[in-house]
Amino acid sequence: MDINRLMNKQKGSKGYTNHDLELEKNETIEEEPYTDNDILQLVSFLIDDVEYGVDILVVHEILKIPDITRLPNTPNFIKGVINLRGNVIPVVDARRRFGFPDGKIDDLTRIIVLQNEEKKIGLMVDNVYQVVRIPKVNVDTPSELIEGVSEEFISGIGRLKDRLIIILNIANIIFLEEEMSRMDSAG
Repeated sequence: MDINRLMNKQKGSKGYTNHDLELEKNETIEEEPYTDNDILQLVSFLIDDVEYGVDILVVHEILKIPDITRLPNTPNFIKGVINLRGNVIPVVDARRRFGFPDGKIDDLTRIIVLQNEEKKIGLMVDNVYQVVRIPKVNVDTPSELIEGVSEEFISGIGRLKDRLIIILNIANIIFLEEEMSRMDSAG
C-alpha cells in the first residue's frame, strides 16, 4: 500500500487518526511487486503427506466422495466413474497413479473435478488443502532440480515460504499411459 492510498483510506474512514497515519508513514510498507500475470494460482492437495497443486483454471469443482461405479478392464489407477448431474466422469485414484499404496478413504478424501479441453475427469486425493498464489519466478522446472524426473508428469516445483508444492501436468498424468498403450498396439 502506498502512502497516497493510505491517505485516501484515512480520509474516507473515521478509524484512522493522524497519529496512526504518522506511525504508518514511518513503517516500511512492502508492496507486492507482482501483477496477476506473474502469479500462478493453484489448488493444493495432499497425497501421502506430499503437497501437490493444479492450476486453478482447470478445476471445475471439488466433491466429497460420492458412489463410485467400478468399470471392468480399466487400468488399476481408474477408480471408476461417478454421475455428476447427469454427466459420467471417470475418477483417477491419484495414490495409485503415483505408485503409492492404497489409502483409507475418510472424511477428508475429495475428488477434484478437472476440465481438460472438453473432458471432465475426477482426481481422488487424500485432502484438498488450500488455494495458493505463487509468483512464477518461484517455480522451478523439475529438470533443473532433479535429473530423471519426468517432465511429462510434473510441470514445476513451486517454492512458497518454507513449503514446496509439486505442480502437476494433469493431462499427461491421466492420459499418457493410455496413449502409450495405443501406440504400442499400433506399432
